[in-house]
Amino acid sequence: MTSSPPPTRIRKPPEERRAEIVRIAARIALEEGLERITLRRVADELGVRPGLIGHYFPAADDLVSESFTHAATKERASLLPGEEAGLAPIDRLARFLTRLTDGDYADLSRLWLNARHVSRFKTGLRAAVRAQEELTRDALATLIDEGVRRGEFTTEDPLGVALHILVNIDGLGAYTNDDVPFDHPALRDMTITTAERLLDLPVGTLRARG
Repeated sequence: MTSSPPPTRIRKPPEERRAEIVRIAARIALEEGLERITLRRVADELGVRPGLIGHYFPAADDLVSESFTHAATKERASLLPGEEAGLAPIDRLARFLTRLTDGDYADLSRLWLNARHVSRFKTGLRAAVRAQEELTRDALATLIDEGVRRGEFTTEDPLGVALHILVNIDGLGAYTNDDVPFDHPALRDMTITTAERLLDLPVGTLRARG
């Protein structure tokens, strides 16, 4: 009886393999932190040799930066999904803030906290963090400006309001590493009530619409 030849390993197209590497690294970053991303760790997750990962990312720092960019881009797309572009700005803002404050983004809050710390020592990651901050800031400011032009919001400074909201979100995110977070009813809707105050909306408007 003749034995069957060993199965031939199918080589993935370079674009597909690279995307897979980044996706795995982003998952490690979300679950364990950016410091845990190494070429060997990603290789072990994929069942390949570290040299294959090094072929696409000769420097682990490049993989760290790209994995953060991947996770942050997915975050923004889920918070401000393209399929909701036809909704009124007030409804899009309400959904954006409600999603952020309902606890489903704790891992991403930890990732942002982690990235800002680690980026002190990694110039590539620092550039990636700044780029993602700018994209999110511009998207939110554009949304608010549209709401002003349609008469839904009242403010002379859409960018300033966006900055207030995002800094508030980041401040609350600083508590995500607490095993027993500080608990007060005001915290749950702090970002929402801040937005309502800055945009001259009645209290409770955004939570109700979100």
